[in-house]
Amino acid sequence: MAEKLDWLKRFSATLFGFVLFGVVGVLFKIMLYPYAKNYPNNDLQTQLKGRKIVSRTWAFFVRYLVWSGILEVKYQGFERLGRAGQLVLANHPSLLDVVLIFSKEPRLNCIVKKDLMHNPSMTSPIKACGFLPNTESEELLEQCEHILQEQALLLFPEGTRTGWDGIVKLHRGATSIGLRSAKVITPIVIKMCPLNFKKGQAWYKIPSRKICYELSVGEDIDPQQWLAEKPLPIASRRLNEYLENYFNSQTKD
Repeated sequence: MAEKLDWLKRFSATLFGFVLFGVVGVLFKIMLYPYAKNYPNNDLQTQLKGRKIVSRTWAFFVRYLVWSGILEVKYQGFERLGRAGQLVLANHPSLLDVVLIFSKEPRLNCIVKKDLMHNPSMTSPIKACGFLPNTESEELLEQCEHILQEQALLLFPEGTRTGWDGIVKLHRGATSIGLRSAKVITPIVIKMCPLNFKKGQAWYKIPSRKICYELSVGEDIDPQQWLAEKPLPIASRRLNEYLENYFNSQTKD
């Protein structure tokens, strides 16, 4: 009986959480209008102000998720994020990853799926924060290089959420950006148990127990060390393989 009551409590809290996130998305259109109206030409100071608002709002949302018993979350090493020229690469096990990261560190810029530009809950935050849609174009590489001159940039190199098998497979474009434009590359390992909030998963398919997240910032990677002996294409391929193995070794139970 206690397990059933706990499941019903988390089911109700999850439903309300989705509703709450949608309502906040609508309110964002008003709250963030001054910061989003000139997108993509809003200046950095305007973006940083917008990011603080989004980060604090999402931090409140994460506190709700913790308070309601849907999840618990532990952060490690986040004080090392936010440096100019830092490319932050994270694995992507769930729908909440960007919310969990950004609620803790608001200085990050971010590359997001271009489909999110049409998501009513996400359009205003993306524009206010100055985030970049992933157009997979030469122009995006130039934008990343410009951003990394004075900001930190968050990227999910899998391009989509990790599958149910838990195997992390990275696109090489992320390491190319890092080797070409970043002063330092820093991984974030996201572990969660049990798995949930997967791509295509219905919201009501909740697990039998509370979700536990651990977000750990790894050691910095110096791009110049990888470029010292090999040209960019070879260095990019080898660094991609290294990071793939790193994420898969760190996320195994």
